[in-house]
Amino acid sequence: MSAALSIKSLTKIYANNFYALKAIDLSVEEGDFFALLGSNGAGKTTAIGIICGLLNKTQGDIQILGLNQNTHTNDIKRLIGLMPQEFNFNPFEPIEEILINQAGYYGISRADAKVQTEILLKKMQLWDKRADIAKSLSGGMKRRLMLARALVHQPKILILDEPTAGVDVEIRRSMWSYLKELNRSGVTIILTTHYLEEAESLCRNIAILNEGKVVEQTSMKKLLAKVSHQVLILESLSVLPERIKQTQFSCERLDDYTLQVTLESNTSITDVLQSLSKQGISVDHIRSTQNRLEILFLHLTNTAV
Repeated sequence: MSAALSIKSLTKIYANNFYALKAIDLSVEEGDFFALLGSNGAGKTTAIGIICGLLNKTQGDIQILGLNQNTHTNDIKRLIGLMPQEFNFNPFEPIEEILINQAGYYGISRADAKVQTEILLKKMQLWDKRADIAKSLSGGMKRRLMLARALVHQPKILILDEPTAGVDVEIRRSMWSYLKELNRSGVTIILTTHYLEEAESLCRNIAILNEGKVVEQTSMKKLLAKVSHQVLILESLSVLPERIKQTQFSCERLDDYTLQVTLESNTSITDVLQSLSKQGISVDHIRSTQNRLEILFLHLTNTAV
């Protein structure tokens, strides 16, 4: 499969001699759902700005769907849709006009833009609000408007910078569902997020930035396999026995209905549930004390999320 994004030795040095990016290499396959993670100041925003042509690089090479950024700047801008973290639309403009005008920047006729705008606003459940000014929308609606605006010119690559920041769980899950659908249609998606559950749920491949360097790039599956153990909280339907056999796992009885179970990498939750079932214990609810990706992220960056 060809690369949607290929970065070689990308470096960004600011005027104060601060190295935001230190000769990073990065590759994202066409059709991938890719997570670009890092703590604040790791270089994510700088990298996105350079990829989208919003910042000048100090040195390095960037190829977008086989096009060199140095020689095909305008063509590349048409291929990319960016959903930034901060709201940056005119708050007093009707939301339908925001999308139509955005499409016009890419040379799309007003008639065609109106068709695409209707499709997107209906998909985002905003069509009934089309005449409302952006300022009147709720936070979740504004996020969906930002996503629709990023898609109005039908880009091949969608870059999402904290797309669900500040929205409630229901809206977040709804956006996840739509993004998965979009990715299945062939759109390459690059995601930055502080919700590590979001990255684990959506992305097939991942790169982690730390202090301007790529410290890990691999598949999500391979990365998560590096977790040596996982701690789960299990809630029982009935009162737990005082003693529980622990042949394949270790556990601690927290109260009459709650167990804390530690799974090693060679033990699955299915093994645990089967063992407990044989002892007459039925589990009603399972939750993790820490996201698996979070464990690895903290290890690789030596920092807090």
